[in-house]
Amino acid sequence: MTDAPAKISLDEWDARYARLRDAGLVEAFYGGPLGRHLADGDRRLAKLRYDNSPAALRLWNFLLTEEDRLFAARQAGRKIVGVMKDLGTTAAMAMSLPEVTAFYPDGAWWIPCIMEHTSGVLEIADSMGLDESFCPVRAMLGAFVSGEHFPQPDLLVCSVGAICDDFSAIAQLVEALGNPILWWEMPARRHPAGDEPAVILPTGFTAPASQVAIVRGELERVRVALEDLAGSPLDDQALAAGIARANHARGLLDELRSLAFSAEICPMPALEMLIAEMLIIHYCSDRDEAPAVLADLLAEVRRRVADGAGVLPADAARIFWVNPVADLRVMNLLEDCGGRICGTELLFCHALDPIPTDLPPMEALARAALGDPMVGSAEDRAQRVCNDILRFGAEAVVISRIPGASHCALEGGVISGIINERLGLPVLEIEVPPLSDSMTPALRTRLAAIGEVVKERRR
Repeated sequence: MTDAPAKISLDEWDARYARLRDAGLVEAFYGGPLGRHLADGDRRLAKLRYDNSPAALRLWNFLLTEEDRLFAARQAGRKIVGVMKDLGTTAAMAMSLPEVTAFYPDGAWWIPCIMEHTSGVLEIADSMGLDESFCPVRAMLGAFVSGEHFPQPDLLVCSVGAICDDFSAIAQLVEALGNPILWWEMPARRHPAGDEPAVILPTGFTAPASQVAIVRGELERVRVALEDLAGSPLDDQALAAGIARANHARGLLDELRSLAFSAEICPMPALEMLIAEMLIIHYCSDRDEAPAVLADLLAEVRRRVADGAGVLPADAARIFWVNPVADLRVMNLLEDCGGRICGTELLFCHALDPIPTDLPPMEALARAALGDPMVGSAEDRAQRVCNDILRFGAEAVVISRIPGASHCALEGGVISGIINERLGLPVLEIEVPPLSDSMTPALRTRLAAIGEVVKERRR
């Protein structure tokens, strides 16, 4: 059963789901109607609009059942590893061991949005001294205390050093509650001095070879801890296989992003594209199923591009988006205001780019980790953003500041200035809290305005 691409409400999806089932829909083990997740407290779902493809249904059901899979993994006796902050590298290492399931506790920052402040995680953080002056990732502390959103990890690892100050403070509180953390050092990436030996990282940034060696040594400590936990070797052969799996998933996502962001008519809404990108960080705790979900979504986008079909008008303003949004509904809002996403930089480009396969695995992983845009300068990030704007043909940029996040205080201005200087494009900075309902009129006005600026510049 096929229908024209469209964005539909949750109620419309449940009605469509019934028709799809009658027509013979085949689902994964976590399938079912989207509306059932409301019973789990995911109230925000009722206020979102979704792509109407079976591939999108599979994507959302996969995302919204991650907690179930983590608790099932615990019951099955699998080792659970919480990998915090580095976004993409230690998860790939951990998932190279067949008996290990890895996840990012950091993902708890979306709980207040999805559950519309009914989870209590922010209130717990408030009571422990982490008020709204901190980044919304403080929800992670509340999730650890409540124990309701993921099982207690058998091992916690966290990068420290050149990372978000808020996250470092929050993670230290997590440890103080009796959750031992293996800290590994991430140096602040710098440009090589003089004739200092240099390395070009997978993300395109340049770093001294000495810094890569430091990161490689730190990741070796993580490797030993993973081996001790699993009781089996994490040798170069296992790591190479894990890197190959990671690169397969990244390749699927790269083609998906290229097609969706560059197509004349938008073939997949911003919300589903955001979720698809987030999967790549740790495969949503399932290294085998995540690539299948991405492949399904890619197949749908290929069909739509070939048919010249899409979900938005052809004249939608082509917007490049910087930083992830705390409230998912803002992705819908951008499209309601006449925009479409044509490129993103969501703080983890080092999880998007392929890990080198022509190097020893630990050297390759160290280079990938040091490519993290957050451990370098805002100028480096801006350069990457400019390159991707040209790649995808975006016409304007929105930088969504994360409230309270220390890394967002000034870098938006730096990135904006470099984009203006290099490309002459309009840039809008906004701030998006975990729930933006009270700010919707103002956000709508500003997002509509930059869309109008784009269309005026076309004339």
